[in-house]
Amino acid sequence: MCYYNGQKVTRAEFIRLKNLEKEVRRYSFLNVGVHNGFMFQPAAIAIANSDKTDFELVQAHWGYMPYGIKTHEDAQLFLRKYTTMNFKSENMLVNDKGESSMWSGAVKNGRTCLVLSTGMVENRHINKIGKRGEPLKTTDAYPYMVTMKDKEYWWMPGLYNQVLDKETGELVYTFAFATTKANALMRQIHNKDNKWRMPAVLSDDVAYEWLLGNPSVERMQEIARTQVPSKDMEFCTITKEYLQREANPTSYDTLPPIDMSYMDIEETLLYPAA
Repeated sequence: MCYYNGQKVTRAEFIRLKNLEKEVRRYSFLNVGVHNGFMFQPAAIAIANSDKTDFELVQAHWGYMPYGIKTHEDAQLFLRKYTTMNFKSENMLVNDKGESSMWSGAVKNGRTCLVLSTGMVENRHINKIGKRGEPLKTTDAYPYMVTMKDKEYWWMPGLYNQVLDKETGELVYTFAFATTKANALMRQIHNKDNKWRMPAVLSDDVAYEWLLGNPSVERMQEIARTQVPSKDMEFCTITKEYLQREANPTSYDTLPPIDMSYMDIEETLLYPAA
């Protein structure tokens, strides 16, 4: 889940982001409508400087790798065994087996980052209908692009690590972002197997705290569980060719509409983030 993400920032918006026009030349990778996490393409994350007074955008590989990955062969073996593009906020320190998690080192050592997003792609699964009108177990997948109202881009809380590529001598950034329980809208869109998860989306103030505010481990866990309200989101269906790295709006005649009743309820009472 949550394996496709957009990072398409306009020149004007990026200038506003960094207030330095010359910085634009460094970041040619900020022109991807949809990142396919399974292609391990370079993506943009914000990391703090050493004294946490400022940040910079760096190119990183989407898919967190722990220490010990030293060659391309090591990386490929690891990625075949583990999917580390995101992590459950509930498992930042301890995994489902009650053991120290893969992410705990990054948490304890303050290797926080912010993951840039301009749109999240999720597939809504609808049961196919049989010849007699009965719902079948097989489903059709309909892709949606989900964005934030009145925002061109936003930040998701992430954790990063650097691994040494011994073949090139380069230190490579790798990252994953936090997921939390889905809100009312995302429960309908990201509905496969009733997993009901969504990326954590941060306000600017909380994003600053996550990256530059030296939050305690307890506070980091709270931030990673942030559940943005459905009413702050917008969505549309897109063509199934989004894996070509662009999200083009379209409509599907047979697709049932999204239940919008969540707009009139206090949904956090129904779907608490923690």
